Amino acid sequence: MPQPMPSMASMSRPSAKSSGQSQIGADLSVIGNLISKGEVHIDGEIQGDVHAANVVIGESARITGGLVADEVIVRGTVMGSIRGKRVVLQSSSKVEGDIFHSQLAIEQGAFFEGKSRRMDDPTAGIQRPEITLPNGQG
Repeated sequence: MPQPMPSMASMSRPSAKSSGQSQIGADLSVIGNLISKGEVHIDGEIQGDVHAANVVIGESARITGGLVADEVIVRGTVMGSIRGKRVVLQSSSKVEGDIFHSQLAIEQGAFFEGKSRRMDDPTAGIQRPEITLPNGQG
């Protein structure tokens, strides 16, 4: 008997090196880049790039910019490139941009317009921006 597919909830687990989980709510809009060392769940709107260990784009989310993470799960809209070792486009997703990946899964019903390129390490050579706080506190 074949093994059942793991649920999407189990597929969005944080990596061992992540430092926590952050949530961008549906009522929040961010203009600028988002940088996290942990997992980020986005349900709002971001106009800028997102760099994190893991990223989950919720159904109501809209991202205009690039995504860079080890694991990216998309349920909402992304207008920009995605770089991730493991990328999952769920059935409710809409992606317009190129995807650079080691593993890619596209569910039936997902919208994807762009190029897909498999790479051994799609995040290699991408500088993760440093987090700096005002007055040199970071």
